[in-house]
Amino acid sequence: MAKKFQELPLIVKIILLLIPGVNWVTEIVVRVCALIEKPNTYNIIGAIISLVFGIIIGWVDVVWLILTGHLCLAKA
Repeated sequence: MAKKFQELPLIVKIILLLIPGVNWVTEIVVRVCALIEKPNTYNIIGAIISLVFGIIIGWVDVVWLILTGHLCLAKA
């Protein structure tokens, strides 16, 4: 799922992360899938942070996504 999210057009990813309830669900799904695909400390930290600060990290990820093209602390 994390790789499929990365393959989406940038505008779709931004829209998914701008909607408050949807961004939290998107964060959790993408980060847990990235954690399952690559269980390293980078993805573990990202998953834990998104569980605790889900909506806040979602807004940070919108900016990070625009700058770098991927979510912060989620490498798939």
